[in-house]
Amino acid sequence: MQTLTPHVYWAQRHSEIYLRVELSDAQDLDISIQENILHFRAQGHGAKGDNEYEFSLEFLEPVKPEVTHRSTQRQVNISVQKQECSWWDRLTMQERKPLFLAPDFDRWLDESDAEMELRAKEEKINKVTIESRVPQDPFLNLKKGYLFMYNLVQFLGFSWIFVNMTVRLFILREDSFYDTFHTIADMMYFCQILAVAEVINPALGLVRTGVFPALIQVVGRNVILFVIFGSLEEMQNKAVVFFVFYLWSIIEIFRYPFYMLACIDTQWKMLTWLRYTIWMPLYPLGVLAEAVAVIQSLPIFDETRLYSIPLPRALGQSLSFSYILQIYLVLMFLGLFINFRHLYKQRRRRFRSKKRKAN
Repeated sequence: MQTLTPHVYWAQRHSEIYLRVELSDAQDLDISIQENILHFRAQGHGAKGDNEYEFSLEFLEPVKPEVTHRSTQRQVNISVQKQECSWWDRLTMQERKPLFLAPDFDRWLDESDAEMELRAKEEKINKVTIESRVPQDPFLNLKKGYLFMYNLVQFLGFSWIFVNMTVRLFILREDSFYDTFHTIADMMYFCQILAVAEVINPALGLVRTGVFPALIQVVGRNVILFVIFGSLEEMQNKAVVFFVFYLWSIIEIFRYPFYMLACIDTQWKMLTWLRYTIWMPLYPLGVLAEAVAVIQSLPIFDETRLYSIPLPRALGQSLSFSYILQIYLVLMFLGLFINFRHLYKQRRRRFRSKKRKAN
């Protein structure tokens, strides 16, 4: 039986080296480190069939002599601890990489990602240490119960809106566009008044989200619902009401169940993906529908003079509310940018965190 060299893949962290040897059903394993050189010898099925395989690697920096390894039916996984936590430019002392050695892209991180992973581990250790010292909040279960019930009520409300509008759309087709407000408004009023709690909750420290992004969304929606639709009868029969309400409800029937499960420390992967992905097309579409509603209301406010601001005689009789709404249109798209950026950062942190946990 001839002695051959197996394929070896490597990756590193600041404190550890990972080696993956492509050798199936490895037997008679002999792995050791002497004078900073890793020696490997085993029998198994490699790239050239059943043979004896061996290799040696002289590490770039000092490592600890202990070797941890685990053999599976497909490969041999080896872990080596560095003497000092540092980031190596390469694995071996020789500048030219051995032909049998290649990066393990399944575990590969660049230095910045490895630093983030290291910080995450340190934060987790510090969090555990702090939590062990700090007494538990006696009202924690009460807070979680309140948040769970709030999200449940909102989920049921928006689910009713979504199902009702969908059924009416299939039965009445385009005719359902024009009486949406009279059918759905009461439930939407209830849900959006209740949504004020989403500004209060972070302000009281009940949730960790920011107050400002929540304030932008709640105020923006309530302006559309109460000021544009609620106070103008001419707007209540327009098709834009259907699209605004429908887009709002689609976003919320995925958002609130996600928060409900978070209250009981449970996660459903598909729901998590939908919560952090579906808003990307729907949120801008919702803002666009709201902007159409505002634009359609401008001539109505000019004609009715509703909410007009009285002015001194020298300046004129009054300032039409439509001018304020035109400024609000600009602020609406500024709010879209702020909230979109905030939500995108949340999504990126969530999936990078999941990726680190998977590794």
